[in-house]
Formats: sequence, C-alpha cells, structure tokens
Amino acid sequence: MVVYYELFGQKVGSHVLSIATLSTMFVGTWALSGGSKKAVEKTPPIQASSKDEENFIQEFLKNAEAEDKGKAGAKH
Repeated sequence: MVVYYELFGQKVGSHVLSIATLSTMFVGTWALSGGSKKAVEKTPPIQASSKDEENFIQEFLKNAEAEDKGKAGAKH
C-alpha cells in the first residue's frame, strides 16, 4: 500500500517523503524562530548627579536584591 517514487535513481516510499517533509518543516520553523532566548533584564536609567551617587545606588540595589534572595529561601 506504499507508493514508491524514483528520486535520484533510488526508490523512495511515500511515507519516507512525508516524514522528511514534516521533519524539514518543523526543524526549519524551530531554527528560524531562534530557539530559546535569554530574558534580558532591563532596569530604568539611574539619573544621578555624580558618578559616586550612581555607584552608591547600584551597590544599594545589589545588596537589596541579595537580601531579598536570602529571605526568599527562608520562607515557611
């Protein structure tokens, strides 16, 4: 019940052609979609009057995030 086609001098079954077509479509779609992308974490711009103030704010935010992560693991 399989129809055979002759491609490049070889006999190929219709089921092999359908599997190859579907595989090519799915893999091609996945490859063109770029796979999985990492989420880029954007923060609003820091509008500080000096470089020292900007560094202080960045350090404060890092410490606050580290503190939040520490508390998140201690939930009951």
